[in-house]
Formats: sequence, C-alpha cells, structure tokens
Amino acid sequence: MFTCCLFCETAKCDYVATAAMQAFDCKAISPKQIQHTWDKGHMTDRIHQLLPGYVFLYFEDRLPEAWELRKVDRIIRCLRTTDMIHQLRDRDEQFAMMLLRKDGVIGKTKVTEQDGRFTIADETFDDTETKILKVDRRNHRMKIEIHFQFSRVQTWVEYEIVEQQGT
Repeated sequence: MFTCCLFCETAKCDYVATAAMQAFDCKAISPKQIQHTWDKGHMTDRIHQLLPGYVFLYFEDRLPEAWELRKVDRIIRCLRTTDMIHQLRDRDEQFAMMLLRKDGVIGKTKVTEQDGRFTIADETFDDTETKILKVDRRNHRMKIEIHFQFSRVQTWVEYEIVEQQGT
C-alpha cells in the first residue's frame, strides 16, 4: 500500500477527501476525533477534525505523481520529505496506517497521571512523537503537539486517565 498526505484549506478536508476518492479510486481519510460535550443537559458525542487541513490518501497499486494529486480542488500542497518524495515513510507512514485501522476516528486518548503529571499511554500515538502542551482538567481535554512530516501540528484531544499514582 502507498500512502501520502495532502494539506488543504482547513474547512474543506471532507470535500478534498471525497474529491480525491472519486478522482483516484483510493481510500481518503480526513482524521476526526470524538469529543463529548453537554447539550441541553445531556452528554453528546461530537465529531471534530483531529488534524485540520490534513487528508491522508491510501493507494493499492501506485502512488500518483504530486502534480496529479494537486489537480484536486482546494489542495494547498502535497506534503513531501526533504528529498522531495511525497510517499509517507517511517513514523509518518505508521501514523497514517494507524488512522486507516481506526477508519480515521480517534476516541479519548488514554493517559496516566503520576504526581500531577500526565503521560500519554495510548497506542494511537505510539509511532509518533507526541508532546502534551496543556491540560484542561475541567473538560478532560489536553492540547497535544504531534510531530508529522517535519512539522509540528497542535490539536486538542479528550483524555481519560487509565492509571493514577501519587496524586
């Protein structure tokens, strides 16, 4: 399987994913996360973008050239490595494959808490360099930074404590 990642206009991720699937007969994922929120006194699940602006493409036979991929409307660029290759490799490819296994939807992120410090204990982020930047204990959310394709992407995710020690 061949994987690549497109960067598009933030509010157009779903549009780009659908257009790419139609144009290239591939699987396309605009990663999402489930967030639990209160609505009229009831807990409801809402789906939000996990990585706004990013769309992952999965090809069975061959990876189209970057210029072919850019023909899809609303794409800003096809992400590339420093040696100008647009096929995802190593940890970036592992992250893309994890998204594929989860059908592009991430639930609550599992964390451990020891002496007031949080550590990610979720296999979702095992193959990526992920750092916790800020914790919102009241809403059970944390701002994380994911190292992806030579850049750092920040996003908010919900967390659930799976182990707590020394607090």
